Amino acid sequence: MTVVGDRLQPTIFERSRPGRGGGKIPHPPNDALGRIPAGALRATPAALPELAEPDVVRHYVNLSQLNYAVDTGFYPLGSCTMKFNPKLNEWAARLPGFAGLHPMAPDAVAQGTLQLLFELEELLAEISGMDAVTLQPAAGAHGELTGILMVRAYHRSRGDTDRTEVLVPDSSHGTNPATATMAGFRTITIPSAPDGGVDVEAFRAALGPRTAAIMITNPSTLGLFERRIGELLEATHAAGALAYMDGANLNAILGRFKPGEAGFDVMHFNTHKTFSTPHGGGGPGAGPVGVRARLVPFLPAPRVLRAEDGSFRLERPGERPRSIGRMRSFTGSSGVLVRAYAYIRAHGAAGLREVSDDAVLAANYLKHRLAGTYQVPFERACKHEFVASAADIRHRTGVRTLDIAKRLIDKGYHPPTIYFPLTVEEAMLIEPTETESLETLDGFADALIEIAREAETDAALVTSAPHDAPVRRLDEATAARQPNLRWRGMTGALLPCPD
Repeated sequence: MTVVGDRLQPTIFERSRPGRGGGKIPHPPNDALGRIPAGALRATPAALPELAEPDVVRHYVNLSQLNYAVDTGFYPLGSCTMKFNPKLNEWAARLPGFAGLHPMAPDAVAQGTLQLLFELEELLAEISGMDAVTLQPAAGAHGELTGILMVRAYHRSRGDTDRTEVLVPDSSHGTNPATATMAGFRTITIPSAPDGGVDVEAFRAALGPRTAAIMITNPSTLGLFERRIGELLEATHAAGALAYMDGANLNAILGRFKPGEAGFDVMHFNTHKTFSTPHGGGGPGAGPVGVRARLVPFLPAPRVLRAEDGSFRLERPGERPRSIGRMRSFTGSSGVLVRAYAYIRAHGAAGLREVSDDAVLAANYLKHRLAGTYQVPFERACKHEFVASAADIRHRTGVRTLDIAKRLIDKGYHPPTIYFPLTVEEAMLIEPTETESLETLDGFADALIEIAREAETDAALVTSAPHDAPVRRLDEATAARQPNLRWRGMTGALLPCPD
């Protein structure tokens, strides 16, 4: 039996049979329920499925085969850096000394982990050109919030309480405005110039004594490096504001550009994008934040310190009174950080530089392959990702970007990010990363070119796709707005009509 066929397999509840499960657990005493207070007893038994162990395993293994994963195919999601990550790093994270360490273990028995965290902070500071790093934040958006809260604390420490605005270009990550709002700031959106960079005149017009910070994604979600970055940062600091860099696209600039040395005051890293750990798998992430010297006093606590005798310890409560406090339980997602440490150590400086070189080369190669079939809004070379548009195809044939994405599933490829960035009509944001072969890139390009030809000759074939997936098109808007996450057996009018 396979997971797909004429229909999906039954749910685990539908496969349940009374008395099938629980054979390996010792039977409780006969009076077990009598020992529980009456108020704590259920009126009816929990509606749990009952299956034998082989049925449970097969059910979930078959379900897992519905998933598209980076271990099974190309995952070109723009702005996400869905790259293959070495299995060696998974081995490192599972080492008993790391995986089995209790989070409340005293410093004396946690020296290995504390040393790794301390050295990882130093490595990230060197890579970014920052003066210090915190490893606490749980992911990129959490890192953004951490950084902007430090910006707020910095201004308040100087009595500069009138700075209530944050400037955010329209080509930045969508979490940036939300972050500024959560920190109590008003977001001012800055439009893009025709070349895809920040509109400098609009930026200067919005900059002023009420500006607390600017938040720039560099390279931007258009896949472009901001060529006027020096001018923007100089104007920011002249106005008394601080500069935040969203580091989600760091994969494009490793070893080539250090944000701290360029003049940024604070930035976050997505270690689960740039430095290993499978991205988007639902597990923990990590979003370390680096700062220049003026923000070091405000870093979250506790930090890992190295004592004079070479041992390592965590900061004690109150040791750094201007800290914004704790942003995460304990020291963060240590397993993710072990993977990042292993990735950085394995590559070294030259290897990290090659990562970016190969990612940029792959993106520009794909951009060149598709330029004759799809619109490419920005002519200059991209970095690690690029934007293609199906606007012309839609105007001629009625086939939309969504249709193209669904048809890609029939071709065996995961679709790229679609309809983002919002500034490009019928956008596809494509990021091949550095880990894909030339054959994979060519196969993906050939599939997109073939779909464009299908749109011209048989548009209905594309607009009705996917044809070979386990399920056809779903009502995604309703699923997002009204999610139904609880299984209930169908009764009465909900039952399907018999064939």
